[in-house]
Amino acid sequence: MKINVYNTMLNEETRHNELKIEKSIICEDNNKLESPSEIQKLMKEQFQIHKKAEEYVYLVSLDMKCNPLGIFELSHGTVNSSLIMPREIFIRALLSGAVGIIIVHNHPSSDITPSKQDLLVTEKIAQAGNMIGVELLDHIIIGGNEYCSLKEMGVL
Repeated sequence: MKINVYNTMLNEETRHNELKIEKSIICEDNNKLESPSEIQKLMKEQFQIHKKAEEYVYLVSLDMKCNPLGIFELSHGTVNSSLIMPREIFIRALLSGAVGIIIVHNHPSSDITPSKQDLLVTEKIAQAGNMIGVELLDHIIIGGNEYCSLKEMGVL
């Protein structure tokens, strides 16, 4: 499977956001990202998310059959926080044609317990997505070799 890693750029003429492919990832697995463990594996292998010293937040955009449309780096934060806003998430999701999204971020401490802020942000993103028809399918926290799926926890 081929997954594009995107960035958003301003079109010089129109000053509107557009997608720019930063790189393409070739994975030997099937096309669908059907489980949190598959997403964790992808993020560890391709982005080394489990080794990063600061928090990074990524968006995985998916079509209606859970085929990946693209991956976006949303934020690079500090050792214990990273700022993300629903607006930036959904600009990218809509530009890529997503009907579902997954948020993935790391905890450099390796403690995969969701913080209160993680839970609040997840709720806000889910609400915003429901309003525009782009479902937040999961929010996955990766720490070391472990992960926490907020969907599996029953938060989503």
